[in-house]
Amino acid sequence: MVFRILFHEPEIPGNTGNAIRLAAITGAELHLVEPLGFDFSDAKLRRAGLDYHDLAVVTVHKTIEDAWQHLQPERVYAFTSDGTSSYTDISYRPGDVLMFGRESVGLPAELKADSHVTATVRLPMLPALRSLNLANAASIAVYEAWRQQGFAGAKV
Repeated sequence: MVFRILFHEPEIPGNTGNAIRLAAITGAELHLVEPLGFDFSDAKLRRAGLDYHDLAVVTVHKTIEDAWQHLQPERVYAFTSDGTSSYTDISYRPGDVLMFGRESVGLPAELKADSHVTATVRLPMLPALRSLNLANAASIAVYEAWRQQGFAGAKV
């Protein structure tokens, strides 16, 4: 089983396009929870994903409850600037859900406290800065999780 990236209500098509490419290259799945700030015909989404759209597993869910029902997750890591665990302190396993919030506001408090969430996770940043780009944050998290699995299936 692969890692599963979940974007909750993403707003910027280029970030999701980059995540589509990330999913294709790493074998991860990408799950998007509506509402989306774009549609799949958006030129910026297509351009950012290049020719990887057909190579990625992308699923759109109407609600977070629909996503949970589909994913049946054992472990969900909610990435947020106020996370209590460092991303390097987690021992990731295939099947883990790596969840990220909207570009403008991140994950809502009620989602960080959702019973499915195993831990809130932070990426290091300089003080007084708000957040890292969504696609970049997802890339860091996926590559750390994959690294811990010895880059299984990859040409290294």
